[in-house]
Amino acid sequence: MPLDPDAAYLALCARDARFDGRLFVGVTSTGIYCRPVCRVRTPRRENCRFFGSRALAEAAFFRPCLKCRPEIAPGLSQMDSSRSLAGSAALMMDDAVHAGAGTSLAAIAERLGVTDRHLRRIFQAAHGVAPRDYLATQRLLLGKQLLTDTTLPVTQVALASGFASVRRFNAAFAERYRLNPTQLRRQDPGRASADTALRLAWRPPFDVDALLGFFERRQVRGVEQVDGLELRRTLGWTQRGEKRAGWIVARFAPAAHEVHLTVSPSLAPVLGAVLQRVRQAFDLDADAAAIDTALASLPVPPRPGARLPGGLDGFETAVRVILGQQVTVAAARTLVQRLVDRFGAAVQTPYPALTRVFPDAATIAAADAEVIGKLGIVRQRVGALQALARAVASGHLALHRAAPLEATLAALRALPGVGEWTAQLIAMRALAWPDAWPASDIGLMNALGTRDPKQVTALAEPWRPWRAYAVMRLWHHLETTT
Repeated sequence: MPLDPDAAYLALCARDARFDGRLFVGVTSTGIYCRPVCRVRTPRRENCRFFGSRALAEAAFFRPCLKCRPEIAPGLSQMDSSRSLAGSAALMMDDAVHAGAGTSLAAIAERLGVTDRHLRRIFQAAHGVAPRDYLATQRLLLGKQLLTDTTLPVTQVALASGFASVRRFNAAFAERYRLNPTQLRRQDPGRASADTALRLAWRPPFDVDALLGFFERRQVRGVEQVDGLELRRTLGWTQRGEKRAGWIVARFAPAAHEVHLTVSPSLAPVLGAVLQRVRQAFDLDADAAAIDTALASLPVPPRPGARLPGGLDGFETAVRVILGQQVTVAAARTLVQRLVDRFGAAVQTPYPALTRVFPDAATIAAADAEVIGKLGIVRQRVGALQALARAVASGHLALHRAAPLEATLAALRALPGVGEWTAQLIAMRALAWPDAWPASDIGLMNALGTRDPKQVTALAEPWRPWRAYAVMRLWHHLETTT
């Protein structure tokens, strides 16, 4: 949808953070584009050009501001990205870039079931830029963020940003931004110290207390710890067959509308992918104002800024969901704790509360079923856990937000011990599907006053396509008032 220049300028003058990531302003007198929250002097109206994305601003030959840093702005929400083929393609490209992996339009088109020619056409029509230009923008902005917020060598930044060589990275950076990476580190006033502390912005409103409360009520000793506005946790990562283990610390800064993320040096080679998973886990790209409007009829007191808590690892999230079948949150937490204590690998961290990494799919798949059963996990759930683990470890099942929704749901339902409730919760938290709806959930039934799943679904019709956010709001009300 075309931007209204007058409305866009008003948002710029007000420094309205609700438009962050949805509006960028190019200033013709400087050749620089900014976020609407930029604290520099507001440019004159006649010097402003307005864009709906960073890629469009850069296609018009504007360079990103070194002060407000467009690369840290929130991106499109999962609903924005998944409601069309072009949006799904952009999501896949984003994830590939942050994983430091090469990607081809032909491969993405094949996954989406269309020709690459058709995908190029609809992508251009939807985003206003060609797919290769969109990719170039995402790679360079990730590189800019890593150069600014970390002390990683330029060679490592280039590879983490999806470039085949540092020479190509340097050339692309100089051509697009008219300075080389080393110059950026000298000029950027926000350049990091020796610690890796990355900034990730969100659009207000944001119910930080509800999000952190959700994680705190489910935290597992040794793996994660919520302390005030800070969440710390260990993290295991496997990339191209190589296993890594480390930790992250996410500190919420509500006044700045940002998360400040510290990542252990051991995870530096996969830093881009970690960034993307953190954005999903905390739902930083959500359009909260639109969601709040859609959920106005919920039968609970309003709480602006509801978010959809995700997971940093899709397999871990799915395991937690399976262990939560037909038990309370506290009981599920106990079972998860036992699984971690028995199978979680030890890891060194600077935090006494963080000592183990959640067991990966290969470990659970290879474990003795009787040993898992002795943890108090019933046979049916042991079977479900190991079937899930085998599917994930073999690569037949991917659990992340760019995975195809319907195919993934079908694969989950085909696993033993995985019914519709389990599949919907995995879709909600691992795939970040905003319209997931576990109609048979006992909490939803209690909140909505009926034991009939069909009636539960009918009552939720006004909340489409944000029913997963309705789940979180209803759960939060039940967990904090009873």
